[in-house]
Amino acid sequence: MKNLKIAVILFNLLLFFSSCNKKGETQEVKSELTQVENQTTENLQKISLEIKGMTCEIGCARTIQSKLSKEKGVKSAKVNFENKKGVVEFDANKITKTEIVEVVNQIAGGDLYKVIKTSKSE
Repeated sequence: MKNLKIAVILFNLLLFFSSCNKKGETQEVKSELTQVENQTTENLQKISLEIKGMTCEIGCARTIQSKLSKEKGVKSAKVNFENKKGVVEFDANKITKTEIVEVVNQIAGGDLYKVIKTSKSE
């Protein structure tokens, strides 16, 4: 009788601990699946912008670059004052080309800069 009680207690403990371990594994798998889904949903694209109205490197080019870099969905932005061009890498699922152009055109109330041409960039 005493052995039967011990066997039942051991069986219940074994059942309890084995069910706890499986729950943790399930959470890990869900977390990994979520990370993989987030990685595969990015639609990275690059565009080149020809920008009119820049008069200096620090005040103009860096300002445009900074504003673009802060936008949600923009991965990187580089603006070259000498060439009057910028290259923007962005996630097309989060921001559109039109929205990127509007960001530049609306800096300083829309009076200073204008994107006059866009093209795909490699």
